[in-house]
Amino acid sequence: MNAPLIELTDVHVVHKARSGGLFQRDRVYALTSADLSISAGETVGVVGESGCGKSTLARVLVGLQKPTQGTVTVEGADLWKLPPSKRRIAIGENTGMVFQDPSTALNRRLPIRQVLRDPLDVHGVGSVREREQRVSELLDLVGLPKSVANVLPSQVSGGQRQRVAIARALALRPKLLIADEPTSALDVSVRAQILNLLLDLKQQLNLAMVFVSHDISTVRRMSDRVVTMYLGRIVEEAPALAVPGGARHPYTRALFSATPGLLSPIDPIPLVGPVPSATRPPSGCPFRTRCWKATDVCSASMPSSTVEEGHLYRCHHPVLNGATDLELISQAQERK
Repeated sequence: MNAPLIELTDVHVVHKARSGGLFQRDRVYALTSADLSISAGETVGVVGESGCGKSTLARVLVGLQKPTQGTVTVEGADLWKLPPSKRRIAIGENTGMVFQDPSTALNRRLPIRQVLRDPLDVHGVGSVREREQRVSELLDLVGLPKSVANVLPSQVSGGQRQRVAIARALALRPKLLIADEPTSALDVSVRAQILNLLLDLKQQLNLAMVFVSHDISTVRRMSDRVVTMYLGRIVEEAPALAVPGGARHPYTRALFSATPGLLSPIDPIPLVGPVPSATRPPSGCPFRTRCWKATDVCSASMPSSTVEEGHLYRCHHPVLNGATDLELISQAQERK
């Protein structure tokens, strides 16, 4: 097998937050013991509740967040052991990022031509003429007319601004694109257009992609592999075709059961118990305080990883293969 484009090994991110008195600090465990590898051409979807660490994971992958502990390897090189100049080149040449809100991600004072030229200017790519040609290529790549180059970001629609943000992320021809909630700030009418554009670009450019979203049905559509996060931990990695019915972690099943469908009403698996804090995570399995399958062993130790045919999960009491949501709802109600 080819070496992964980027790999995280035992990555932790811990923030210090002020609480209580002037000199008291809490530790916020934003990411804990994350292991993840991404290969050329694959799309990895990342799902989970707000505050579970999805955006922190994305920032680590793109080099915007230095891990407190652990290793980020980009094409075989330890990213944070490289000199700053080489690290900037490694990130610029290999990764691009599309942020959630294009209105704040783009400089409102610069014309779109300059927004797209900035990465080329910073990295000294080609001559002035070649950079201008690249700007035209980028606009064409994302389906925008060349006249857009002369206007400010505020003078185009939200969907067009996100297309500009995608074009900027692709300016240096990266191999990996990180999309952090790329459609959540857009009208429903243009979300499908942006998603179709990302799918087309993935095929056309052979891009690897990390797609972070609250929209679980969209993640399934966009991804080859789905990663579920809970309280800063990766608790399950499964082929997209295997979820939700083949998911083995109780949290993944509960998360997908709460997703609205067009043809059927929402019938979520009920979760009881307190939602834990990222400053004081529970012992053992982080999901045990809300899990209907939890026992004493769940509080005693963090479950180790189990791998079955490319499907990884961390759970002492995994959901049985073939179990239906109705069966799980019944089990959860019995434990209330």
